[in-house]
Amino acid sequence: MLIDVAISGDRNVIKKEAQKILKNKNLIIEIQCMWNVKAKVIPVIIGVTETISKSLRRYMSDIPGRNEIKELQKSAVVGTAHILQKVLMQKYKTNFMGEITLHVAQIVHTELLQHYIP
Repeated sequence: MLIDVAISGDRNVIKKEAQKILKNKNLIIEIQCMWNVKAKVIPVIIGVTETISKSLRRYMSDIPGRNEIKELQKSAVVGTAHILQKVLMQKYKTNFMGEITLHVAQIVHTELLQHYIP
């Protein structure tokens, strides 16, 4: 079992899932030949605002153990907010603008967490 995880733009979730399967096809064939085992790719793709494909639940059921899609979605949103905050901080490095940007980034971070995380 090869699990390939990605956070993608919401519009590209299904496309990214197909890319992950195709990208790893040769690797799966090689693993099966070398080790004489069955192998498959499990693409776990989450959109930046919690978008998932219809097949994600089926893929997640193939992974042993306790797996919750909500936890993956929460991680995706928190990671997106963190990246946004870093980008805004780098864009406006002057003291005055930095303080404003930090305040805006904190507001955006709080809004994302409140809106997308129950």
